[in-house]
Amino acid sequence: MSAAASVNERAQPRALPRTPTLIAAVLALTGIATFFYGLSTDAETTWRAFHVNYLYFGGVAQGGIVFSAAMVIIGARWAGPLQRISEALGAWVPITFLLGIASIAGGSHIYPWIDHPIEMKAAWLNPTRMYVMDLAVLGVLALLTITWLKTRARTTFQGVEGQGAVKGLIEGWTKNWRGDSEEAEAQSQRLKVLAPVICIVYAAGWSLIAFDQMMSLEPMWFSNLFGAFFAWGGFLCAVTFTTMLAVLHRNYPGLEGEVSQARLHDLGKMIFAFSIFWMYLFFAQYLVIWYGNLPEETMWFQHRLGTEFLQSTWYFEGWWDRIQEPYVRLTLLAWICIWVVPFWFLLGQKPKKTYWFVSSVAFVSAFGFWLERNVMAWPAWVPEETLAPFGWIQTGVALGFLGAFALVFLVYTRVFPSLAVPHKD
Repeated sequence: MSAAASVNERAQPRALPRTPTLIAAVLALTGIATFFYGLSTDAETTWRAFHVNYLYFGGVAQGGIVFSAAMVIIGARWAGPLQRISEALGAWVPITFLLGIASIAGGSHIYPWIDHPIEMKAAWLNPTRMYVMDLAVLGVLALLTITWLKTRARTTFQGVEGQGAVKGLIEGWTKNWRGDSEEAEAQSQRLKVLAPVICIVYAAGWSLIAFDQMMSLEPMWFSNLFGAFFAWGGFLCAVTFTTMLAVLHRNYPGLEGEVSQARLHDLGKMIFAFSIFWMYLFFAQYLVIWYGNLPEETMWFQHRLGTEFLQSTWYFEGWWDRIQEPYVRLTLLAWICIWVVPFWFLLGQKPKKTYWFVSSVAFVSAFGFWLERNVMAWPAWVPEETLAPFGWIQTGVALGFLGAFALVFLVYTRVFPSLAVPHKD
């Protein structure tokens, strides 16, 4: 959506919806209670569950901002209010930075190379270097995100009355208003500068985080493509979240008729196409390693896809025994959720235009990415226990993150409020 169009949108402060807010609050409190109880009984498992979910929701949040920035870069006008929904996911981005700081306390439980340094990699794999660089990335992205949200929201807040602390924020974000036309032009120019910067910093920064905070869990394994694969997953997952939330908001007051079948069709096409590219990145990474067949490169895949994956013996000689190996079924399930289901179920036009159907596929894909983040991490920590991600501590922490993420979204879109709707004079 262009900046000029956004002047004709207005924010609508309103009360939080009772049932969703209550559910989200209960989940968040459950997660907090689980986390602190887990620290006293099994700190290792608790911090590991924290780590996986902090990266999963952090990627979704930042991916939502990248989605909005991409719409500006390509000059897309089709997204309409969908762009507002996607960027509202970014309200969590500053919290990702705070969680990154908190994770320092559990570093020795998360990264095996902290207590057992690897001499040949000590220049890179050391806590000081990692935390300084990664927190710098998260901090810069948090500042860029806040600037983006402020720039996007400024024109929709003009003339809107907030309550309490929100009133002061709205007044601060609309200070020195210069008139609709001038503000629209200034917004457009600023967004055109910010958008490519955000996308570049995300691509480079989250690739670095992928190397440091996920790939280093098995410090002897490396892949140059892993950073791009990890960052793309976060962006695609943000598209699936946007799709689900768009369907949930299609009858939202002021947005009636805005989440049209045409817009839903475009989101469905994005999920379809981007899941293919995600699979391409995975296979490109796997193919090079398969051809090289070097032990330090193949072990990561063996720990998740079992022995001799995609070789003739995997298909024809004892394939049932091979899928019983640790984490193989879980990895294949994530693979099915992220690629197989979107590819086959979104092939035609009608599925992409059917609200319940495309949102269901989006949910399956989003859940698949949560499984994928777990499959990336847990085999490095607990190599022989396929169900390690599903203990009561792990489940409680995951639900807590989900509840907190939902609460932040609800407060940002309702109370703050940033979910602008078309303004009719």
